[in-house]
Amino acid sequence: MLCRIDLDDPGTVATLAACAQAVDELAAHGLIAMLEPFMSSRVNGKVRNDLSPDAVIKSVHIGQGLGSTSAYTWMKLPVVDEMDRVMESTTMPTLLLGGDPTDPDEAFASWEKALALPSVRGLIVGRTLLYPPDDDVASAVATAVAMVR
Repeated sequence: MLCRIDLDDPGTVATLAACAQAVDELAAHGLIAMLEPFMSSRVNGKVRNDLSPDAVIKSVHIGQGLGSTSAYTWMKLPVVDEMDRVMESTTMPTLLLGGDPTDPDEAFASWEKALALPSVRGLIVGRTLLYPPDDDVASAVATAVAMVR
């Protein structure tokens, strides 16, 4: 579940409450909550996620406190600079988000490095694999699959 946290938006309180309730309801049924927290703000009327390591760490700290238990909660996090420091901020199992498509070699290298971290369990990627610059989806998927342990 996407959990945008904008400290200047009064609606964030309702978002956090709804996410906490969803975490509790899923846990009550033994189901996993996949939480995707972002520190966000509005810039010229558009929502922008802060992808700095410190902001991602802050979003993780807020996100892992949602609900009465974290027993069934997994994080979905963007791959950012200082990913080792980001992952030291949580003990929750984590899946990596693919992010906006960029240079595929750069994306694959950053994913591979992050996948080596102990609590990272896999990838949740979309556009980077579905729309590679060379249109070779099979090759892009095969490259990603080879990285997952």
